[in-house]
Amino acid sequence: MFSTSSNYLRSSISTSKVLISNLVKSFTQERNIVNMAGSERLQQTSRILSRSSPSELIVEKPFKVSVIGSGNWGTTIAKVVCENTKQNPSVFVPQVDMWVYDENINGEMLTKIINTRHENVKYLPGIKLPENLFANPSIEATAKDADILIFNIPHQFLPRVVEQLKGHVRPGARAISCLKGFGLDKNGVALLSTYIEDHLNITCGALSGANLAPEVAKENWSETTVAYKIPRDFRGVGKDVDHSILKTLFHRPYFHVSVIEDVAGISVAGALKNVVALGCGFVEGKGWGNNAAAAIQRIGLGEIIKFGLMFFPESKVETYYQESAGVADLITTCAGGRNVRIGREMAKTGKSATELEKELLNGQSAQGILTTEEVHEWLKRCGKLEEFPLFEAVYKIVFCGAPIEKLPDMLEA
Repeated sequence: MFSTSSNYLRSSISTSKVLISNLVKSFTQERNIVNMAGSERLQQTSRILSRSSPSELIVEKPFKVSVIGSGNWGTTIAKVVCENTKQNPSVFVPQVDMWVYDENINGEMLTKIINTRHENVKYLPGIKLPENLFANPSIEATAKDADILIFNIPHQFLPRVVEQLKGHVRPGARAISCLKGFGLDKNGVALLSTYIEDHLNITCGALSGANLAPEVAKENWSETTVAYKIPRDFRGVGKDVDHSILKTLFHRPYFHVSVIEDVAGISVAGALKNVVALGCGFVEGKGWGNNAAAAIQRIGLGEIIKFGLMFFPESKVETYYQESAGVADLITTCAGGRNVRIGREMAKTGKSATELEKELLNGQSAQGILTTEEVHEWLKRCGKLEEFPLFEAVYKIVFCGAPIEKLPDMLEA
């Protein structure tokens, strides 16, 4: 596995800070940040955030929480929120339903195993799950009465899942997307949270950060970012989901949460870091060392910010360097995880990304593969391929068979 030594991390962070400083000076000169409507929304959000302690929360009716998805990250997030719903029964219904695509595991259904042994033996083995987590094989029943839906599935399955949920989501429900990737249609590239909003007619925020699922599941300290924009149909404090409710739902002593409004910024960073991680995997597989990995991350961070501001101008530059969902997530993802593993093994074996995904990931997905293709298709449509050399280089290696040895040449200014 790629080195995570203190020297490497200091080098990565230092490199990122230099790049960020230059980018911020450039971009902040071009941005119109404040208008009257934005000021009013900021004041509203500030009033909501002033209620910082769970003990101060008074709600009209406890919120029912459900999780859509049960992979290693889905199960980990379900564990986190179950601990908080049990701890705050006046704010949340203690039981959390988690939709599980049921599988036969050695003659026993996975839902039964989770509900009786309190362990997801396939996707999160060795982790004790809270007893107030209920594995539900019916996606419709899981969503039916939920006030808060947490989506945590491979993003290629989102259209099918959304179709199944139509007519089964409570009017006025709110959602948080933990998905990484984009939607792409004739109108262009779209955030997955926007896709959920448009197709289910519910407000959807996002959660993203430097969060490797096994570490969070083991309760090793980390931090994350939740982004949620208070909707125009906000029903009032104590009656609807706001930033304080979300912080109470996700924050743990080992999992620190920052709540902001920049859904676009954390979504873009969360999707594109996986493309950069494939590049770091190529470097690791070739044995090119820490200098090369730092170069990939430097170029990648610049392209992430450029992509975000170009196609999602509502995103904020500071999200990319101040939040866990930005540069911290990039560093963590490029130090290990599925996408690095796929890139590394491509470099070592010459096998394709899709072949290695099937061989190595136990039925899970390396989201960077599909995101690489989505980004390429969109940049090609816009005539912007040359402005994102790293993203295009990763695409050519993954989908066109370009030799990894040519990566430095493809990135040469």
